[in-house]
Amino acid sequence: MVKRAGFFRDNSVPQCLSRATIPAMLQLSSLSLRRGHQLLIENASFQIHPGQKAGVTGANGTGKSSLFALIKDEIHADTGTCKLPRDWVISHVAQETLADDRAALEYVLDGDSELRTIEGQLAEAENTDDGLRLAGLHTRFDNIDGYTARSRAAQLLYGLGFRAGDERRTVNAYSGGWRMRLNLAQALMCRSDLLLLDEPTNHLDLDAVIWLESWLRTYPGTLLLISHDRDFLDSVCTHIAHIESRSMTLYPGNYSAFEHIRAERLANQQSQYARQQREIAHIQSYIERFRAKATKARQAQSRIKALERMQQIAPAHIDSPFRFQLRAPEKYPTTLIKLESMQAGYNDNLILDDIDLTIAPGDRIGLLGPNGAGKSTLIKLIAGAIPSSAGNIEQHKDTRIGYFAQHQLEQLHPEHTPVEHLQQLDKTAREAELRDHLGGFGFGSQQALAKVAPFSGGEKSRLVLAMLVYQRPNVLLLDEPSNHLDLEMRQALALALQDYSGAMVIVSHDRHLLRATCDTLLLVHNKHVEEFDGSLDDYPKWLSDHHKQSNAANDKSAVKTSHQTVAKKDRKRLEAEQRRQLQPLRKQVNQLEAELDRCHARQQQLEALLADTDIYAEHNKTQLQKLLMEKAELDQQSQQCADAWLSASEALEVAVQDLAGD
Repeated sequence: MVKRAGFFRDNSVPQCLSRATIPAMLQLSSLSLRRGHQLLIENASFQIHPGQKAGVTGANGTGKSSLFALIKDEIHADTGTCKLPRDWVISHVAQETLADDRAALEYVLDGDSELRTIEGQLAEAENTDDGLRLAGLHTRFDNIDGYTARSRAAQLLYGLGFRAGDERRTVNAYSGGWRMRLNLAQALMCRSDLLLLDEPTNHLDLDAVIWLESWLRTYPGTLLLISHDRDFLDSVCTHIAHIESRSMTLYPGNYSAFEHIRAERLANQQSQYARQQREIAHIQSYIERFRAKATKARQAQSRIKALERMQQIAPAHIDSPFRFQLRAPEKYPTTLIKLESMQAGYNDNLILDDIDLTIAPGDRIGLLGPNGAGKSTLIKLIAGAIPSSAGNIEQHKDTRIGYFAQHQLEQLHPEHTPVEHLQQLDKTAREAELRDHLGGFGFGSQQALAKVAPFSGGEKSRLVLAMLVYQRPNVLLLDEPSNHLDLEMRQALALALQDYSGAMVIVSHDRHLLRATCDTLLLVHNKHVEEFDGSLDDYPKWLSDHHKQSNAANDKSAVKTSHQTVAKKDRKRLEAEQRRQLQPLRKQVNQLEAELDRCHARQQQLEALLADTDIYAEHNKTQLQKLLMEKAELDQQSQQCADAWLSASEALEVAVQDLAGD
């Protein structure tokens, strides 16, 4: 969704101010914001400069989404002002997708409204045979990179997990989660000045999250990002705008830097801080057990790094409202579940083949693998949610499975309360005990007795987890359990899973949760399951290499098909000549990428310097002017470099296609 920014209203300043009074930034001044009778933000003042990427954090219900609504001019401030440049184009992700019979690619292209406008004008000019107007429109079309628009839209879809050919399917053919990916692609397609993303990773798997991180790091505009994914915030954000106790404060640095600052403020609460140390103790125990074991050495090194980080993370969450423990299982069979030569798939599509897997008490397994490889299918197979097409599965008579999947949120009874949901599991339990249990999941006295119907996605997820925990399973199967959960609840879940004594298999795009809870990483790939040779930090590189190999295999297959009639000797000569012709273009693309990375690195340094309020003091006026001049020159250089990179990449793509067609 796209809108053109205007000068936002406030209660004290006339709307007819000249353009000179509108700052070249997003600026909040003495802002107070309320929804209904609830005051969410009070007297907030800060500035977000062009190109900065700010993560908006805070507990659910503190006003993060309301702030986005204010910026989109859907609601107005109670007091104070919110200003931004009049000509800024704002892009955000639509929360609903209307019925649409058009192809997915056409839907994504709608994100660039100027592109669509010029396309319509070109059609009109062609119908009227207006040559002069056509020439001007083609120039405008070229200036906005209109000729590469379809290629860019297809790349967005591919990055977000769509497969080749999916761009031709109609929007109506996709389920709700995939439609949200289409909405995200549409928002990214917009050549916006300000991008608003509210929990963009909720409907993504780990592969798509890693891709989106990379895309956002190179996004040239200003970004406001609401996310409960710690690693995602760390990778993308240059600032954190945190809302707490109706106060909103802008911190320089990523989320880890913010946690460190907050931890220093809260670390004096020693009695609560001590309760957080068990997570550190668990990681330390893992390191001691596996440091000298060759097959686990790389994971142990990863845990050492995680331990260093945990020592900063833990005290930053000592005042979390969520405290719960996974109840100890009643029985621990030696072998809980055993899969032998298992096959599974849908219709005639074989997803998993010849799977051998044994799950024993204490196993902590994280599943990795490319999009569509079968991670969720494996979870469902273990849970018995889908039948196998071959093989054997053995389950001990005392095995009790706790299975969390997103579809279970829809199986809650809207007219029942959280207490009533637990009473259906245990009719003999006293209400006070059930309310105590629910309290650890953030359900206070009133909410524990309220109907589930109006609950948010996060509240429903917490209730399903509370029900799961109450049943004391000895096998936990968790398929994206952190979706819709805020940072505090995710941390509480990680702590609880640390102490869990049963077996666990988890699929999650939250890398912090995987690091904190998993001892073994299994790779689901090419219909098989094998232990991943490396740590979670090695997975993005494996994924990148996998995509390169897949693309190379596809290119090789295409070349083979197109040259079936060519003699073997001539084909080798032709392929060598093709590589020689493409080498200068590939070299130019790589050089421009390196230059672009250098520009972005310096831009981030300058943004950090300009974010320091001391630089705006009178005695730093000369230094400020130098920094601003350098940033302006660097922004121009970066834009020129980006334009050159796009042109070179397009030339390379055309050359590859031409050679493949020869």
